[in-house]
Amino acid sequence: MLFPLLLRRLRGRDNVRMKKPLILLIDDDDSLRRVIEFSLTEARYQIRTAASGEDGLRLFEEEPFDAVITDITMPGMSGMEVLARIRRVNAGIPVLIITAYGTIESAVDAMKQGAFDYITKPFNRDELRLTLDRALTMSRLARENVELRAEIQGKYRFDSIVGSSETMNEVLDMTGRVAASDASVLITGESGTGKELLAKGIHYNSQRSDGPFVAVNCAALPENLIESELFGHVKGAFTGATRDKEGKFELASGGTLFLDEIGDLRVELQAKILRALQERSVDRVGGSQPITVDVRVLAATNKDIDQAVKVGSFREDLYYRLSVIVLHMPPLRDRREDIPLLVDHFLKKFNPSSDVTVEPEALAALRAYGWPGNVRELENVIERASVLRRGAGISLAELPEKLTGEQTSIEKIILNLPETGISLEELEKNLIIKALEKHKGNQTRAAEYLGITRPTLIYRMEKYGMK
Repeated sequence: MLFPLLLRRLRGRDNVRMKKPLILLIDDDDSLRRVIEFSLTEARYQIRTAASGEDGLRLFEEEPFDAVITDITMPGMSGMEVLARIRRVNAGIPVLIITAYGTIESAVDAMKQGAFDYITKPFNRDELRLTLDRALTMSRLARENVELRAEIQGKYRFDSIVGSSETMNEVLDMTGRVAASDASVLITGESGTGKELLAKGIHYNSQRSDGPFVAVNCAALPENLIESELFGHVKGAFTGATRDKEGKFELASGGTLFLDEIGDLRVELQAKILRALQERSVDRVGGSQPITVDVRVLAATNKDIDQAVKVGSFREDLYYRLSVIVLHMPPLRDRREDIPLLVDHFLKKFNPSSDVTVEPEALAALRAYGWPGNVRELENVIERASVLRRGAGISLAELPEKLTGEQTSIEKIILNLPETGISLEELEKNLIIKALEKHKGNQTRAAEYLGITRPTLIYRMEKYGMK
């Protein structure tokens, strides 16, 4: 997962003029020190030199060096001591050891203590440059890896999942407690509610965060390949199997396997997944030896799994194995108070270099819409509006017709306000009655029509004594 991100970053820097690497050279041999300094300066490095380990460490404390080259045998402080001191201060800086042929054994010991590599005297300047280039490249890659992992983990912190509604706070509170365990989790909810985002949050906040996160969309895999994709196959297992292949269970070993839309799996494959979870091993297609795997399984579905179990399309034993913890992602229509926060989040995502706002009428339309596609649909709407906007604000005209066409202005409901005044409670009560009549008593649909949550509708019905 990290390698493609890392590759894009490095490619993005191809045309950026990088600063010259700063190298610390420590050697008591004056002539060799001058030769190395000249060679590396010619190769466009910045060099600081020291004739002893003590002087070298003083320089090391003063400047941010990219690498250190030190002789292993020197009067006073040896190269091994220099290495140990540098490793204690910054273990990420590569240290190259210069050694004579007779002290190679000591150089190997130095590598065991954390030195990047060693070069033996006499050496030519190309050998030194290539070794130093390799050390700097590996150091940069390791640093980028750490930065990217921190960036990913930051992206999937629970406080980065947008929402402050009561329902979302309950989900995130429970998710935070779940992440610390190794229990299987079943995430339910409609399409577009953010089930995979929640699964990634669990993974990157767990003890398995350094391991892989492997996601599989069970509904998108061809039926004739899904077993091979999940469990792998051996060469010759079927036509086209020209080599051994690891399955998703193996690829996720040490980390987390996310089985999205698991409710769409065939019953016979459900049995094999159950066995893999129970035995903690998989059998490749065509293979004869089980392969041990260490995975935490998170699953998600937009189907009613309880109903699927009742009708026999989903195995009850697998359901209980997967649903040690059940988390339900609420649809966006049930947490409308989160819509302004989500809108602001997506505006910043799609307009990072400018302050774009949504006009009040447009925001009202966004809040009133039913959002059958949930957060994913809202994200698409904001991206579209960000592209089509004419100024710094997104207006009602820049929203899709399905949002604006469904909005009914108050003028269409009340053509003329009576001079004697009007009862707001009576108006609200009548609107609720009309909405319930329109949807044949279905409270969920009536609540969607009114732009409120079902609990809010029930509360107001009780308030007015309505059955």
